[in-house]
Amino acid sequence: MWIKRKKNEDEWENRVKHMKVGAVSPRIKLCDVAHNVKVCVEATERAAEMGVDLLVFPKLTLTGATCRDLYSYSVFTKRAEKGLEDFIKATEKLDIVSVIGLPAGIGGEFLAVVYKGKLSYLLQVSDYSFDFDEYTERDDVIKVSFAGQRTTLVIDGAFVLPNDDFCTVGVFDDFDDEITPHIIINPNANETIIGTRKEDVEHACEISYDHDAVYMYVNAGIGESTTDAVYSAHNVIADHGKILAEAEPFADDNLVMADVRIMEMHGDDDENDAPYDYRLPKIDRQPRTDYFLPTDKEEKRIACLEALEIQAQGLAARIERSYSKTMVIGVSGGLDSTLALLVCARAADILGMDRKNIIGVTMPCFGTTKRTKSNAEKLCEALGTTLRTVDIKASVTQHLTDIGHDAVTPDVTYENAQARERTQVIMDIANMMGGLVVGTGDLSELALGWATYNGDHMSMYAVNGSVPKTMVRRITEVYSDAHRGEGEVSEILDDILATPVSPELLPPKDGEIAQCTEALVGPYELHDYFLYHMLHCELSPADIYESAKYDFDGVYDNKTILGWLRVFVRRFFSQQFKRSCLPDGPKVSCISVSPRCGLAMPSDACAAVWLEELDRIEKKEK
Repeated sequence: MWIKRKKNEDEWENRVKHMKVGAVSPRIKLCDVAHNVKVCVEATERAAEMGVDLLVFPKLTLTGATCRDLYSYSVFTKRAEKGLEDFIKATEKLDIVSVIGLPAGIGGEFLAVVYKGKLSYLLQVSDYSFDFDEYTERDDVIKVSFAGQRTTLVIDGAFVLPNDDFCTVGVFDDFDDEITPHIIINPNANETIIGTRKEDVEHACEISYDHDAVYMYVNAGIGESTTDAVYSAHNVIADHGKILAEAEPFADDNLVMADVRIMEMHGDDDENDAPYDYRLPKIDRQPRTDYFLPTDKEEKRIACLEALEIQAQGLAARIERSYSKTMVIGVSGGLDSTLALLVCARAADILGMDRKNIIGVTMPCFGTTKRTKSNAEKLCEALGTTLRTVDIKASVTQHLTDIGHDAVTPDVTYENAQARERTQVIMDIANMMGGLVVGTGDLSELALGWATYNGDHMSMYAVNGSVPKTMVRRITEVYSDAHRGEGEVSEILDDILATPVSPELLPPKDGEIAQCTEALVGPYELHDYFLYHMLHCELSPADIYESAKYDFDGVYDNKTILGWLRVFVRRFFSQQFKRSCLPDGPKVSCISVSPRCGLAMPSDACAAVWLEELDRIEKKEK
């Protein structure tokens, strides 16, 4: 409905139209086109009942956006095309425009604009040129046959709404610069890591303000693959720099709607004559001096809770899709297994699963101390999980004897035999209990190779694989503070936080931990610093060293920093083979070393170039 408005008694008039737009991310099933059509139809029906004029889905909704090489199979893409036909027929009586994504051909990606039983437009949003059965071009209008209809193929990323021949819609980053759309849509599938919610909101404000338009960001949801990342369905609608609607990340009900005003003279008027005075809210651009977490105390707390939620959502999805009845986790009383156990507890709550279905297994052996064993047991009890104790001393001793080891000499075989026996135990318990083994190893350990190959290196879903050791500590601290006064959990966590980091593979001395990890491989605050600046910032060893000298001035001397940097580089390269066969796990921080979508690095890469630069630095400083 058009409304005439005057501004400041000016004779000039501007016409404004009211519309309701919506964004939704249905809970799809990866590769299950029939199911996806069903949930998309249901979402469209619901939106239509609520008066939505334009509904936008995430990219590749009919199949899922994380099918990777499966898009190469014509049987799959043809089924997606048939799925679009089914969607069009099922929504033909609804007075609503739907924008829905699907693949076509090898590498082809399209957005279908559907209205009242017609495929109004087909938008090509990838560079691949699909070979349509029928293709005609006349006066810059391209007609193609797709999903059983003749339609217009759009290659400039913009179209006019079929239910309103005035309102122009542009696809973000695809529409021609000469086009000034009233509405910008961004159907996407961006992975969720800490900080992305804030970035999404800031980006929506900026884009809508810069283009003087409505901006709709529609992200994929939890139905996508959780192999190496999770997707939160964080949908945002902004108008001229203001957020009008925002979905809570990971919410099942993520349909967001907003009433927007579309100006007829959009893009052609002097900004001083605009009928509405919108101002872009000031966005905090405080420089980030910390590396994996924000420096502001409150923002750091929020980021830590967000990290735990990302881990738990990924695990919950994997439990559900693998039809697992239980979660099995080795608990040692150390930091890593503690965080993983907290993640399991949250995942159980998300699924509505009894926490008794979390089976925490403590496996004392040669190096286990009373303190760590007690903390593991007390934490399982405080969280309401099931505790099992399997003493592995006899089985490890027998194994060492069987292979000709004296079962006394504390060498690498002595240590790794314990780690591999623990993995065997929890894997077999998982088989017995219809469960899934939850991995506990963190990003720092993976970077340094501080893990036993096919021991603690292996699991069925590794929730800490993108969380560096310093961040593991911060998340646990925040969790402890958040639950203080709620039973014994905080007291137990405080003692775990005060316990030295150790694999506990060597016999204790006077009942205390005899093996301190940081004394062997170096301080984790340094290694996490090196890791961030090498992988995220892509700095050279020389640049990392100069930066570290400044940031750790008064904490470590230059010789210490250089020495541990050499250890980091040497271990990082030599231990890549362990990272080349990592189990699945969600990306949480800005760094992933997954061989599938994180770190593309050969296992036989040589560190020579990096070490040569360190040699030059060392020679120069002598």
